[in-house]
Amino acid sequence: MARPTTSSMATARAKPAARRNVLPGRLSPGMACDTAFRIIARRHLDAVLAQHDGTCHGDPEALHQIRIALTHLRTAIRFFSPMVDDALRPNVWAELKWLNSQLGMVRDLDVAIERVIAESGGELDVIAELQHWDEKRAESHRLLARALQSARYRRLVEQTSAWIESGPWSTRRSKEAIRLRRCPLADHATAQLTEWETTLLRKARKLRKLDAGKRHKLRLLNKRLTYSIESLEDLFADESLTKQKSILKQLRKAQKSLGQLNDDARGQTLAASLNEAVPEAGIRFLNRKRQKKLLRTASNAYRKLDKAKPFRSSDLAPNAEPDD
Repeated sequence: MARPTTSSMATARAKPAARRNVLPGRLSPGMACDTAFRIIARRHLDAVLAQHDGTCHGDPEALHQIRIALTHLRTAIRFFSPMVDDALRPNVWAELKWLNSQLGMVRDLDVAIERVIAESGGELDVIAELQHWDEKRAESHRLLARALQSARYRRLVEQTSAWIESGPWSTRRSKEAIRLRRCPLADHATAQLTEWETTLLRKARKLRKLDAGKRHKLRLLNKRLTYSIESLEDLFADESLTKQKSILKQLRKAQKSLGQLNDDARGQTLAASLNEAVPEAGIRFLNRKRQKKLLRTASNAYRKLDKAKPFRSSDLAPNAEPDD
């Protein structure tokens, strides 16, 4: 019989808390917000767990997918604030942020290495440079694998799962807490999507004047809105799918351009740590022409988004049967 690996044993121990509630398989517009939050959060926590072993074994795609799932989960927590803002939320959030930071370093290196390879053309000096990048990546991955197999990671999964299922947010008896939990999903979603889209477009108008740090914050707002719309896919009626896809198309265009700009900034920072072994390694991440093109693409996407009609409650599957 094959001996279980440390990674698989860690995954087996890091199981979500027992689920006391049987939930519907899909979202519906009349569904209460507490039920909707559990459905969405479960989906994304399960997606994190599904990529655990692949990430531990060094699969770059698994690492990319686990980060996406984790960002979806964190976005869901933001989306259903203040309903879920209880005494345990800050600790849950801090641990999810810790996990994201562990994943982020290796992912940044993967992206930087892809960039170096794409521009190498087989030159010997670049091949030598790649050895230094690979060494840095290998060391970062060792630290990541250790984190994913740690007691802290197992506690994170168990505590986050228990909090989603039955955290203090779910039992508070104040009139406001009860109102937030019982609020129909379509009503909350419409208000939240409208608020986030308005904020995003207001900040995007100054895109060309933003420094790298503020562009990164704009990118996070963009990602938050994109992931929320994706998580609510069940709600869009057939006649609203065209509108949803059109909005997502522009958001994803902007997201891709802002992501590449952020990757360049991160690449410069990472390359600085190689300067002793590889002088001027950061030069390949400085390209003014590329930066202007990416900013232009993002700006055009936001202009088109600004002209689109905002979401209305009638977009969210108005003819679907609400849950009892």
